[in-house]
Amino acid sequence: QLQLVESGGSSVQAGGSLRLSCAASGGVFSRYVMGWFRQAPGKEREFVASISRSGLRQTYADSVKGRFIVSRDSAQDMVYLQMNNLKEEDTAVYSCAAHLNLKFQEVTTSRYTDYAHWGQGTQVSVSS
Repeated sequence: QLQLVESGGSSVQAGGSLRLSCAASGGVFSRYVMGWFRQAPGKEREFVASISRSGLRQTYADSVKGRFIVSRDSAQDMVYLQMNNLKEEDTAVYSCAAHLNLKFQEVTTSRYTDYAHWGQGTQVSVSS
């Protein structure tokens, strides 16, 4: 019953920054590993970032490492993706996703099939 709603997507110039938000409801937020994926037209869905239940561990795709930061706010049931130094190749629909994990607080996952709950996505367009 977990629902995820993304927001914050926009059109920006290369080198700019955006912060995407994902609001979770209908479930116990702390039980979920959270992830961000993106998909550009004609391309496969691509892993972007994942954050553990505790928030202490994060995993990033090589293409965004050093530029993007994923975080979560347990008090607000929110997960964020801070995107800095955006590039044209970052243009995509960004979706947040949740993976239920009742045993491990520190695990992250980049596997699409591990995530059972998905938001509708938010468009990020980067131009130069």
